[in-house]
Amino acid sequence: MTTQDQAKDQRQDENEDQRYAPGRRQDDDAGRPDYAELRAQLATLTTEAFRPELADIDRLPTAEIARIMNGEDATVPAAVAERLPAIAAAIDATAERMARGGRLVYAGAGTAGRLGVLDASECPPTFNTDPSEVVGLIAGGPSAMVKAVEGAEDSRQLAAEDLDALHLTDRDTVVGISASGRTPYAIGAVEHARRLGALTIGLSCNAESELAAAAEHGIEVVVGPELLTGSTRLKSGTAQKLVLNMISTITMIRLGKTYGNLMVDVRASNEKLRARSRRIVALATGADDAEIEAALAATGGEVKNAILVILGGVEGGTAAELLTESRGHLRAALQAAP
Repeated sequence: MTTQDQAKDQRQDENEDQRYAPGRRQDDDAGRPDYAELRAQLATLTTEAFRPELADIDRLPTAEIARIMNGEDATVPAAVAERLPAIAAAIDATAERMARGGRLVYAGAGTAGRLGVLDASECPPTFNTDPSEVVGLIAGGPSAMVKAVEGAEDSRQLAAEDLDALHLTDRDTVVGISASGRTPYAIGAVEHARRLGALTIGLSCNAESELAAAAEHGIEVVVGPELLTGSTRLKSGTAQKLVLNMISTITMIRLGKTYGNLMVDVRASNEKLRARSRRIVALATGADDAEIEAALAATGGEVKNAILVILGGVEGGTAAELLTESRGHLRAALQAAP
């Protein structure tokens, strides 16, 4: 890295720090926050509810606490199952926009924001997407992934600024994530995206949340009070992770990023993935090692293309053309093969 590049990076870091500096008010209302009103609001949330039956949990044996916690976690999939129709509708709408060149953008604060960034970061190696296609925004910027940024979640304006930096369009989808359903950053992201014509999804863990109401597709997975009062990285975080897994994975299936349950768009960026890519070609085609190696060599290591070469009986260049014409859907390309 040149000295000029280092200076540029330092200026960018300083600008980011200034945006989220403690001296800058993050709440959108002037004056001191009304903590009595906020406490009353939190008291109405299921995710904040106190469970008196667990008041002595710190006095229990470790094995008993683990048993209780495991039992709590076991209830999450059932809560997600109740919202499957809403989840499926949101996914279909997302896939339709992404098929037209749109992006999937997650926006959240704290645990919710980190889960969005995690899901986005796993799409390039899994589905060979460009990093710009699935994006995770967290209140406070990238540094908030490892260290809490004071007050960042309290500003709707910062969410709008983060989205504007992406030059959002009406082909994009923005998923606001907030366990409470009241986080200003997540709500602000959804509201701003909707004004710009983007598809909006609100994922929360409380019923009748402001976030779900602000979005076109509201997904409210009500998992109940947490083991530790208000610690929404527990059941709420698990529920959010399950739903985000569905949104990204099924959207990619709809976009032709898989062939059956095989990750045919996997990016072979290390030895394990290079071995996996060969196993995927073998599972899809039944070809022997020599034929697999020849097909991968003819297609520059592209798994999907190699499968088409073997099953479609075409050359590497023809495979690439057929996949372009089929918009990346391997089944359609196989049907079009001579």
